[in-house]
Amino acid sequence: MKILFFCPRWGQEQVEWDVFLQNVKQAGYDGVEASLPIDEKRKALILNSLKKHGLQFIAQHYETIEKGFDLHYQQFEQRLRNLATAKPLFINSQTGKDYYTFDQNKQLIDLARNISRDTAIKIVHETHRGKFSFAAHITKLYFDKIEDLRITLDISHWCNTAETFLHDQLGAVDLAISRTDHIHSRVGYPEGPQVSDPRAPEWDDALSFHLQCWDKVHALKQKENTEYLTITSEFGAPPYLPLLPYTKQPVVSQWDINVFMMNLLKERYK
Repeated sequence: MKILFFCPRWGQEQVEWDVFLQNVKQAGYDGVEASLPIDEKRKALILNSLKKHGLQFIAQHYETIEKGFDLHYQQFEQRLRNLATAKPLFINSQTGKDYYTFDQNKQLIDLARNISRDTAIKIVHETHRGKFSFAAHITKLYFDKIEDLRITLDISHWCNTAETFLHDQLGAVDLAISRTDHIHSRVGYPEGPQVSDPRAPEWDDALSFHLQCWDKVHALKQKENTEYLTITSEFGAPPYLPLLPYTKQPVVSQWDINVFMMNLLKERYK
């Protein structure tokens, strides 16, 4: 099984695409995870640059934030279909709202399934605060009722939501691992979705918990003889990344942490 590592565009938006992709390539990533503009010319420039640098592409959806369900549904469909036209490896979607009903969120999941069938592009749903998948116990309800629901596992969000390392929800965690097709390798903790620096010894317990979860995904994919496992190093940009008081300077480099996470997992799973 091949493991492919992806760099988030998040936090690098100020860097011109061609320069960004040069940096991604030089750092040793296999590709990029990012959204795309609706504008066809701007989209084509990005896709041509990815091809030029020989980088793979995971499409990321996060922009649909409209509160009213009907408009949300329309915008969700428009954005997923726009991403599908780029023929990405797959689409990773932050889907729904934590305050939508089960049936409303299911309509969005069903819509994504239909778009996937129409376009032959796989769509997985990221575990994320504020979305239908904001907590382990809630997402389990969706797994129980939607047999083909597949996810991007960003378990840092669930640690934050539950204010634990989920020791009392192992059944829900194991079920999520069994439905995982993509990993976001951010490290969270009970008081937040992102530790200040995963290299620091004070975060050893947090890192260890996440590594145990990712190890299970890796082992399962190997057992299933999966062609590849994809991992995006997705430590977030400031102010998601903690800032020093008054100066608002990041406590560490987002880029350096994400490269560290990639290299840590490359060595672990080689």
